[in-house]
Amino acid sequence: MLRVAVPNKGALSEPARAMLREAGYLQTTGPRELMVRDPINDVEFFFLRPKDIATYVGSGTLDMGITGLDMLLDSGAPAERMLDLGFGGSTFRLAAPTGRLRSPADLSGLTVATSYAGLLREWLDARGIQAQIVRLDGAVENAVQLGVADAVADVVATGTTLRQAGLEVVGEPLLTSEGVLVRTRRDVDEAAVATFSHRLQGVIVARTYVLVDYDIPTALVDDACAITPGLESPTVSPLRDEKWVAIRAMVPRNTIHAVMDDLFTLGGRGILVTDIHACRL
Repeated sequence: MLRVAVPNKGALSEPARAMLREAGYLQTTGPRELMVRDPINDVEFFFLRPKDIATYVGSGTLDMGITGLDMLLDSGAPAERMLDLGFGGSTFRLAAPTGRLRSPADLSGLTVATSYAGLLREWLDARGIQAQIVRLDGAVENAVQLGVADAVADVVATGTTLRQAGLEVVGEPLLTSEGVLVRTRRDVDEAAVATFSHRLQGVIVARTYVLVDYDIPTALVDDACAITPGLESPTVSPLRDEKWVAIRAMVPRNTIHAVMDDLFTLGGRGILVTDIHACRL
């Protein structure tokens, strides 16, 4: 039975559960459950602190897990990054009181507070910046005001909390993070791992694309297929009226309204858009 770790709280928790539900897992779970067995799919799910997941997977205690890229790198655990999941986006950034730092190089000789000491130390060492790190478990943005540090390095979504603490972001992000699927490097049922990964990939594709169906005059098929090329090729089906055909294709969700405009202008009619609930490419 495959053993998979899922975040039990934080920004990754609900998006991870939603993706697993869309992939056919976790159909009956409560928010406080510690472990759920899914006998139909032969998987056990363990709900853990997001920061601990890479450690459990890296040690081989669990086979796979969903965590943040920042947490994976910070842990230093030998877990393998398999798949970027497209949710839980954030940046790991430096911040300091307004006007204190002109660039990250100005950190030399200063003290930086962070909850991601491993990630920050690797970044500083790679640039030859000598700075002292103070590790905190939370409320990093208060460290400067309380006199614990000169600057902070924290995971930022909007930056609102930092600004409320009188801090400004310095330089470019140290890391851009999102939710990732990780696996152990130890021996495991490779077929089960592949099936689990393929299901999540199918959810990502289903969220990225929609199906568009429309009718178009036969003389305009080539022009229509240039607008909706699909993945390998669109499906073109004859209609009772030989002067018209029906076309079906997958189209990126974020372009669908522009595609509909172009098809209608070309001469397409009966343009329908359908969500994709599952997909395997």
